[in-house]
Amino acid sequence: MREGSLSKNLSRNLSSSATPPAAAGALAWRDKKRYLWLLGTVVPLFLFLGWGLVEATGLGLFWWIGPMVVYVLIPVLDVVIGDDNGNPPEEVLAWLENDRYYRWVTYLFLPCQYAAFVVGFWLITRHGVVDGLGIATTLGMLNGIAINTAHELGHKKEHLERWFARIALAPCGYGHFFIEHNRGHHVRVATPDDPASSRLGESFWRFWPRTVVGSVRNGWRLEKTRLRRMGKRTWTLRNDVLNAWAMTLVLWAGLIAAFGFGIVPYLVLQAVLAFSLLEAVNYLEHYGLRRETLPNGRFERVTPRHSWNSDHLTTNLFLYHLQRHSDHHANPTRRYQSLRHFEESPQLPAGYAAMIVLAYVPPLWRKVMDGRVLAHYGGDVTRANIHPAKRAKVLARYGRAPLADAA
Repeated sequence: MREGSLSKNLSRNLSSSATPPAAAGALAWRDKKRYLWLLGTVVPLFLFLGWGLVEATGLGLFWWIGPMVVYVLIPVLDVVIGDDNGNPPEEVLAWLENDRYYRWVTYLFLPCQYAAFVVGFWLITRHGVVDGLGIATTLGMLNGIAINTAHELGHKKEHLERWFARIALAPCGYGHFFIEHNRGHHVRVATPDDPASSRLGESFWRFWPRTVVGSVRNGWRLEKTRLRRMGKRTWTLRNDVLNAWAMTLVLWAGLIAAFGFGIVPYLVLQAVLAFSLLEAVNYLEHYGLRRETLPNGRFERVTPRHSWNSDHLTTNLFLYHLQRHSDHHANPTRRYQSLRHFEESPQLPAGYAAMIVLAYVPPLWRKVMDGRVLAHYGGDVTRANIHPAKRAKVLARYGRAPLADAA
């Protein structure tokens, strides 16, 4: 009897310990967005939807479905569907991070992206200039969103995912982003030294050349420094900037061989549109925000207060929670499904998609955002990251004269 009782107790103890706390929490909590994340994967397939609508209606307007979705449909859905600021419980984060379903969602983006890219240029060769411009513009939107997929993959520790990031960046020729963003932007974010952090008083159109040129320059410098420390030459395919650009050259050469030199202007157009969409996102993510300078001359550590955030559900689904940007900077390797909302983070009045449209119109952008930057710093505009060329005007506008500031 005593042995039987002992056996029963041992069996009961083993069965209760067989489910670790993380798994037990996972059983009690379910990700309601689990299958909605597939929306991000099917973004490249919008080209095929546009093609189908053209065939069904005879209207070439639908070749421009890319900007229709990015600039109209998603902002409208953000308003209609609203926000989602729920966070996964702390006890399920480890389990959630290790659920491989979520990484397969991002992996599946790549074949869809390349199918749309190749078919898109095949379609361009069979249509006139106006339709060709529409198709190239749609491809630019799709490859711009692909940069976000590359962003998600490029932050991970697995070697395969880092190569997938380069593959996603190849169509738009922005492979250096993988280097500069990870090892440059995340170090200098929300400081005057960061080309990807926009400044109060700086329009998107002034920011664009500064960040595009600065991204290339800093990516090259970072990789050159890394190779020098390894005792390697700069001009080698071990240079991650060069091998990323080489992937673009091979891809573009293959398309030109297949479809002729006539596609070159469209290749360039879609690339410029793609990385411009990325830089528009960069523009709004840290506008005017600045880390304090410590007594030792260094900048304070990055906190949730150094990124503009948004919990509009639709854009977050299409961009893998990119709008929970504060948690991303705090935990760069954390996977998108685990990113959290922070109450102390400054919040945008709309989702990224709508804010991008606003950024294209500087007077409207300033009217909406400058006051929010000022409020974020308790009315002390000198704490903001101010565009040097507009510093005197900004200080005068918001009640602090340059002379008083210098004193």
